[in-house]
Amino acid sequence: MFFIVVIFVLTLLYGYVGARVIAPFDISGPGLFVYWVIIAFLAIAPIAGMILRSRGHENPLIDAFLWLGFIGMGIFSLTFVAFVIRDLGWVTGSVSFKILKSITNSTPSSLEFDPGRRQFLLMSMNLGIVGLTSVLGGIGLFHARKRATVFTQNISIPNLPLEFQGLKIAQISDLHIGPTIKGDYARIVVDQVNALKPDLIFFTGDMVDGSVHRLSEDVEPLRDLKSKYGTYFVTGNHEYYSGAMQWVDKVHELGMIHLENEHRILTRGDASLAIAGVTDLMAHHTVKSHKTDPQKAMRGIPDDMPSIMLAHQPGTADLTDGLSIDLMVCGHTHGGQFMPFNLAVARAHKYSAGLYRHEKMQVYVNRGTGYWGPPLRLGIPSEITLFNLEAEVSGMS
Repeated sequence: MFFIVVIFVLTLLYGYVGARVIAPFDISGPGLFVYWVIIAFLAIAPIAGMILRSRGHENPLIDAFLWLGFIGMGIFSLTFVAFVIRDLGWVTGSVSFKILKSITNSTPSSLEFDPGRRQFLLMSMNLGIVGLTSVLGGIGLFHARKRATVFTQNISIPNLPLEFQGLKIAQISDLHIGPTIKGDYARIVVDQVNALKPDLIFFTGDMVDGSVHRLSEDVEPLRDLKSKYGTYFVTGNHEYYSGAMQWVDKVHELGMIHLENEHRILTRGDASLAIAGVTDLMAHHTVKSHKTDPQKAMRGIPDDMPSIMLAHQPGTADLTDGLSIDLMVCGHTHGGQFMPFNLAVARAHKYSAGLYRHEKMQVYVNRGTGYWGPPLRLGIPSEITLFNLEAEVSGMS
């Protein structure tokens, strides 16, 4: 069913853009056939590339194929939105024109369009839209590939012991090392995180898109993440597309602490802070024993002990009723990754980017340190979060 929906969406997206671009041009015969073959190739490229990789065909050629497919997907997505807005405006103008004509029984000469002028206007608008969205695609590519933005967020926790006040926690999420994100980008992220000199590092899933065999070298920079009390990791849905059990072993080998529906107690003097972590919400579809279980993760933690839970998907918050959790840190949504699709993501997810209140628990959603699919970031930058823990209760921003 999911595959059918994807095919339908891609057909609508690429078909609509292809039809709108070519509509005012007088192209027929072999030229028209070649045009639609190119459109079909661009539509098929990202899906075919992902299918090939899922079947073990991971190599530089497939990666290049996906680069082309994903860049095309990003530009076609932006162009689709632009054409929809243009067409809605065109329809509104046409309806208004007809209403004016029926009321006045005449047509002002300034509103008359002969067929040749109308075709020229459409051609100019189409070329302008394609040019604009291509430029926006280039800008989005630049922002997707540049250094992540550090978002500093103060977190107030009631009764936080003095020993943990000022604790600095760096969060990264959704790095998506794979066909288009490699070790060079991972190295930049590691250097940025280490420069923050955090006490703790949280990695909330979707580290990779691909097998350990293919990406072992590219994740190697993560071994150099440095903090006073270690790096804690929970699985995201993409780990389960990529061989989760092998990646769990690799995470341990890289020196991270993997939390599988469990917790650790961090102590400073006589004070304690609980750090819990759960598997991805969809994990049980691939590994039955990895079913998300916040109750199990929090078992044995006293209610009066400050606690933080790591979870990949913000929807996990709905499974925490009755649990005493001060802060949940998540990722998964990418904040929508680029405008205006962030609006759709905000509709699909109750918590999509930034800080929220879920009953007594605070929920923070990281916008993603990397990206997935189209290498595109417009209006929603890649994020490294730096949390500062405070004891005083204050308003949430």
